[in-house]
Amino acid sequence: MKRLKQILIYLIQGMSTAVLRFPLTVLSLLCSATLICYEIYRSGPPGLLTQKLIATFIVAAVLGMSAQFAWESFEKLQKYLIALYLGASVLAVGYFLIILPAPEITAEIGIRTAVAVFALICSVLFLPTIAKEATHPADFNRIALAHFKSVFTSILFSAVLSGGLAAIIAAVDFLLFKLNSNTYSYMLTIVWVLFATIYYLSLLPNFNLSTKENLKLDKATSYPRFLEILISYIAIPLISTYTVVLIAYFIKILVTLNWPNGQVAVMVLVYTACGLVAFVLASSIDNKFNAFYQRVFPKMLFPLVVMQLVSVYIRINAYGITESRYYVVLFGIFSLAISIVLSIWPKGKNRYIALIAAIIALLSIIPPLDAFTVSRNSQITRVEIILQEQNILKNNQLYPKTDVELITKAEVTNILSYLSYRSSLKYIKWLPKNFDMYKDMEKVIGFAPEYNNANPDASKYLYISIDAQKPLDIAGYEVITNLYTGRFDKVSPNMSFSLKGKNYVIGFDRKNNNESIVFLKDDTGKVLNSINLYEKAKALIEDKMASKELVSPQLLTFDSLQNGYKMRIIFQNINGTLGTNTDAGFDYGLSVLIATP
Repeated sequence: MKRLKQILIYLIQGMSTAVLRFPLTVLSLLCSATLICYEIYRSGPPGLLTQKLIATFIVAAVLGMSAQFAWESFEKLQKYLIALYLGASVLAVGYFLIILPAPEITAEIGIRTAVAVFALICSVLFLPTIAKEATHPADFNRIALAHFKSVFTSILFSAVLSGGLAAIIAAVDFLLFKLNSNTYSYMLTIVWVLFATIYYLSLLPNFNLSTKENLKLDKATSYPRFLEILISYIAIPLISTYTVVLIAYFIKILVTLNWPNGQVAVMVLVYTACGLVAFVLASSIDNKFNAFYQRVFPKMLFPLVVMQLVSVYIRINAYGITESRYYVVLFGIFSLAISIVLSIWPKGKNRYIALIAAIIALLSIIPPLDAFTVSRNSQITRVEIILQEQNILKNNQLYPKTDVELITKAEVTNILSYLSYRSSLKYIKWLPKNFDMYKDMEKVIGFAPEYNNANPDASKYLYISIDAQKPLDIAGYEVITNLYTGRFDKVSPNMSFSLKGKNYVIGFDRKNNNESIVFLKDDTGKVLNSINLYEKAKALIEDKMASKELVSPQLLTFDSLQNGYKMRIIFQNINGTLGTNTDAGFDYGLSVLIATP
């Protein structure tokens, strides 16, 4: 009991110190947790303003950490702590004002925010190592180890705490009195947003104090035996073996001159990220195996990254630049730079990993070289070249043409869909203002959106949806219900009801991935009426109704009269895949209407 009391006192003292040391960060976390709890209380989708505020508080939290570490690292800033925090607050407010006019939190806003936060985290790792006038410039390897241990410990403690609290809440709810169903969500928010992050901050020492004043640093950067075993005898051997496989593949490419077309890029990216983490963590472990890894890994990285970049170039040459390919290329450039730096200075310049990463990350979100501008321009140029080759676009003027190959139609549709999803069609000068590709493409370019390609064996994706703005005809029917059946459903839902003193069941008999029969049965199991959904949907599919935005209810309505029982089905949506792949088949959402004799 005494030991537990000491642990609790130490925990409270450490977290109290973290609150005083990182006030802006803790305040931002508190505001975020409050907003999340409010949205949980509302029990609805989070409001747009709430989403923007939470994103702002996340940025402000990391800015607060960066300001605090800058203050601790530079003697010249010792008198300007308040000014640093004011500057961080101004930057956070500026970020909020930038995203405030946005009609929604788009993927672009999310990616820009995530990259900015990543750059700030890199600055947190780098700042304690750079200032010549710092009392004691910190070793980057020790800083990385301290952060790694703090994150791991915080996650472990938070997982145990949330599991224990969940068990207590369940016991109280079951044994004593009923609790609000949102209690678990409130608890998880407090534990993972507040406790986990504040406890993580409490474990971080001041990296720029002298050793005598900084006993916390020694504890934070001491190497646990289990972590040493994990890095030295598990992680590094696995990464080394993976390196051998990739190098063998690289040699195979050189021999066959058959370059990969993109799939290897992600493999090398993950390998590089894991390899660099292991490289930094292993720098503090003194054994021959780790020393060998420190010498070899940077040199082996270079040819593998070159292979990655060639692989991505092949994809870019064929399909243009997208945000994902942009960042893969950027990470490849980063990896090449790190490979060169670490090959020259195997151990002493690890801090440049964080510096180079931060610089490259910031460049990727600052126009005109940012990922979104470059990707947008690349795709616009690509669609312009395609349309010019088809004589549809001449001197920035469109000349609609209907006689175009299927694969070209699909390619133009894919590019315009990509640009439309990112609200980038407005940047295309030769398109009319307020161009809607789903309504205007056939009139403006000459053909409707085409989502199928020229390969007859390829999968074709179809989606048909009812026009919900038009009324449904339910005259003459006594019961209506909405049902859904998926292509992979082994057991389809049934609905029981009573009418005029008799019991009935509406359900599905799933024959295969395509065919499903909706039936009406009495309480003896006799089928009173049934409709094969695929037979009715087949005509719609063959007529390519999927190319239309919405379909009239009349075209989606089918009637059947059997044994005196009337059944009407009205498809709400039909979602399916044509082809021979394992995901081929159809899902049906429908309204079923019944009238008894």
